[in-house]
Amino acid sequence: MKKRTKILATIGPASDTLEQLEALIRAGVNVFRMNFSHGTHEYHSAVLTLIRQAMKNTGLIVGVLQDISGPKVRIGKLEEEFILKNGDILEFIQDDIVGVQVAEGHYRLTINQRDILAKVKEGEFIYLYDGNIRAQVKSVGETVVTVVQNSGKLSSNKGVNFPNTRIGIDVLTLKDRKDMLWGIEHGVDFMAISFVQNAQDMHDAREIVETHGGDQQLFAKIEKFDAVENIDEILGASDGIMVARGDLGIEVPYYEVPAIQKMIIHKANEASKPVITATQMLLSMTESETATRAEISDVANAVLDGTDVVMLSEESAIGHNPVLAVETMFNTICETEKMYPYDKFSGYSMHDEMDVIDESAVMLADNLNANALLALTTSGQSAKKLARYRPKKAILAIMHDERIARSLTIVWGVVPAFLVDKNSLEEMMCQVIKKGLQDKVLDREGCYVLTAGDPVGVAGTTNSIRILRAHELSYFDK
Repeated sequence: MKKRTKILATIGPASDTLEQLEALIRAGVNVFRMNFSHGTHEYHSAVLTLIRQAMKNTGLIVGVLQDISGPKVRIGKLEEEFILKNGDILEFIQDDIVGVQVAEGHYRLTINQRDILAKVKEGEFIYLYDGNIRAQVKSVGETVVTVVQNSGKLSSNKGVNFPNTRIGIDVLTLKDRKDMLWGIEHGVDFMAISFVQNAQDMHDAREIVETHGGDQQLFAKIEKFDAVENIDEILGASDGIMVARGDLGIEVPYYEVPAIQKMIIHKANEASKPVITATQMLLSMTESETATRAEISDVANAVLDGTDVVMLSEESAIGHNPVLAVETMFNTICETEKMYPYDKFSGYSMHDEMDVIDESAVMLADNLNANALLALTTSGQSAKKLARYRPKKAILAIMHDERIARSLTIVWGVVPAFLVDKNSLEEMMCQVIKKGLQDKVLDREGCYVLTAGDPVGVAGTTNSIRILRAHELSYFDK
């Protein structure tokens, strides 16, 4: 196994051909991200078909993450670009107007979600254009009057952030709900929910998925200050977490982002839930052949923090060489994992009997110097629980369902290695060992530690550990 930390690459105009998708998979991509802030359903359907064809052509399993765009707050149209200076007055009004300059140093505009204006308090800040322009609220009422704190240019439809205000809006727009139905119908593996504020937002998203017969894993994007405050309840309501550092770096002071990233990754690891570190990881490679040394260090530090996944955005969606960006990330991961702090046994609570079994299995694999861990899993959960200890040995997952195999593409150190028919434990072991030896995935003289559950095929019943040595491998290969 060349690397344990997974790579998530965003698809866009630079990477949406079959040739590019196959090259990206071979370069090390484990999961593709489809960004629903852009593109039509027809476009995404065509891309998804190509991803599945690329998976078939390469013989490698990859997952698909649908990124739901969410209720991005933006200013409305402006009559002309605002040239703002420190001390200028910027008024936000409830009417749907075209923004105008009303006097020297005095401007008036509106936003697309005007209900938020009623929740703003005096003294709070409003950030515009990715935080490039900062304004402080001077007075509230029908009109919110702010004073600009720095200079900058503001054009139509730029984003707005409220770093001190609990905006309390529905994080799933009508468009988002339609997009989620598309994702359910087309069988995407993961959905990332944007601008999550609390656990209820994730409960609402899950209700939509389950009501329409879906079983997608739901990832909460942590990009708001109140999401950081509510991280424990959000983590409990989610299948995974994305540390979305773009908007997060606007919503909280930028210098707090590294510590927040480490805190969220640790909590996700402890809960056996996969965590993605996202935004600007190799941003300069959107246009350049090489990454900056700071970007390489950023990827390495995320890996050392314990992230399951590192993500490429513009670099693979619109960059001039997406494959090179993936290769750069791949090489950085491989080199960093040479000094990785494996075997994280201390500091984790035991939430159930499976945690005790899985910790014991990892320790046993270390003590026996086993070739790998084998995890027979119906839901994927036992493989995730093994992964939280970050074992030195690869985790080879055995599943009955390709859908579960794809769901494990996002989990650190897990290789979805074997698809077997549901049968007795002994019959399934025969299938795995015969195929593993035939395909040279298993070594006939090797040693393996297997975790399994009895009764077979019931999620959450991992209750046994078995050691498979050379003579056991020979026995099952009859």
